[in-house]
Amino acid sequence: MSPAPSAPVRPRPLIITADAGLLDDLLRLAAAGGCEVDVAPDATAARSSWAVAPFVLVGEDAAIGCVRTGLHARPAVVVIMRGGSPDAPWPAAETLRAEHLATLPSAEAWLVDRFADHASGSPGRGRVVAVLGGRGGAGASVFATGLAVTARRQGLDTLLVDADPLGGGVDLVLGWELLEGLRWPELVDARGRVSPPALVGSLPGQGSLAVLSFDRTELPTVPVEAMAAALDAGRRGRDLVVVDLPRRFDEPALVALSTADRAFLVVPAELRACVAARRVGSVAVRQCPALSVVVRGPAPGRLTAQEVAAGLGLPLAGVLRPEPALARALEHGEAPAGNGRGPLAELCGRLLAELAPARVAAAS
Repeated sequence: MSPAPSAPVRPRPLIITADAGLLDDLLRLAAAGGCEVDVAPDATAARSSWAVAPFVLVGEDAAIGCVRTGLHARPAVVVIMRGGSPDAPWPAAETLRAEHLATLPSAEAWLVDRFADHASGSPGRGRVVAVLGGRGGAGASVFATGLAVTARRQGLDTLLVDADPLGGGVDLVLGWELLEGLRWPELVDARGRVSPPALVGSLPGQGSLAVLSFDRTELPTVPVEAMAAALDAGRRGRDLVVVDLPRRFDEPALVALSTADRAFLVVPAELRACVAARRVGSVAVRQCPALSVVVRGPAPGRLTAQEVAAGLGLPLAGVLRPEPALARALEHGEAPAGNGRGPLAELCGRLLAELAPARVAAAS
């Protein structure tokens, strides 16, 4: 009898560092999480495992080397540094599209949880989609909310995150401003990992959609750590996280954008809007290369969607045709795309099918 085929070897998390002290700390945390890891002293030795590892921890000593060696940007990269380090390797972390820049010892519990999740065979992480406007009033918040509402209609567990402190609160777009639940001002002290059920259960929501929004009080921004913790919890506990971004990027917005698997730049089909959007897009695409354009009509100067996308040097994701009834519905507190009909609902449904076709097909 021939021997039974052996089970495929499950890829292990990868640690890249030549700092003996840092490696000892990370191996200790991996052991605490019951997780076996692969170790590489530098980017060259890490090349064979880089693409297949479920997540990668890059020591601050190795971050620049990973960039110079040409390792491609990939999801689930965390740059690790020690508290008290004089210079954080932000440029290298941004080039690698790192999800987090974690500092030891404060991030130890978060890392143990991450190792433990892998060791226990936790389910795959949800997708993160960022939405931003090419100019003020482009309709990005309505489009982001339409994506989240459409995802709920398709049975996807969804978190809508408001990252624009000057936007007035995305809960208003949903018509949920009176729903009970926590908003950003009550969550700004979040640090490290947040339990997904605890986070989602504390937020305003209906069915499978929860929203983390600003309120109408004054909160100039969200701490970077709180944004990173909320996104991590959303990725671990939801099928989809939709982030409504401001046009002027602060640090939390850049963290959200660099975490995104895909981003949409909403641009009205107008010349001045295209000029403004070009500046926004040039910054955004460095953080999220998977950036594409949603062109919103009407086109008073008869600019085509293809001309807008070509002018911005970005791929065209879709066209949002005029929908006069949408403005009236919003004024009456009705969520955009809530009835599943109209140009917004149709476009959101198509884009969601591209983002997670298996999940959308199973839920339909």
